[in-house]
Amino acid sequence: MRRAVCPGSFDPIHNGHVEIIARASNLFDEVIVAVSTNYAKKYRFEPDERLEMVRETIGGLRGVSVEPMGDGLLADFCKLHGADAIVKGLRSTVDYQYETPMAVMNRHLTGVETVFLAADNRYMHLSSSLLKEVQSLGGDVADYLPRTVLKRLRSNTP
Repeated sequence: MRRAVCPGSFDPIHNGHVEIIARASNLFDEVIVAVSTNYAKKYRFEPDERLEMVRETIGGLRGVSVEPMGDGLLADFCKLHGADAIVKGLRSTVDYQYETPMAVMNRHLTGVETVFLAADNRYMHLSSSLLKEVQSLGGDVADYLPRTVLKRLRSNTP
């Protein structure tokens, strides 16, 4: 069985994330979406809320589960869960330059490979930060977020 991990903070999960996770589920027998927390970031949603939104959004995808990543290294999380690969979506060369050193380090630490999937053109400009900012300033982001996530984002606007 081939197992992959799709990591991210998903604050909140958006359609670009969903598209990468769905494509990963077609490539691997099992995909674990690892919801992480980067303590250097300021989050709109608490970890439990992010986990719940991800579960609500991708619950219908075959072979996909959602787990909190917890503290520690992604490579160790992958090893603990028997993952063969990490799947990361790339929007641009900037993402590639950011992700490549981590991919090399993860392979060095535990042998886990990183698979890069190019984002669909419809979502190349998306980031959770951009969507939160546009929504908080009154912009319409409905085309980019699952409905349940959009509802939560609207009710959680600072």
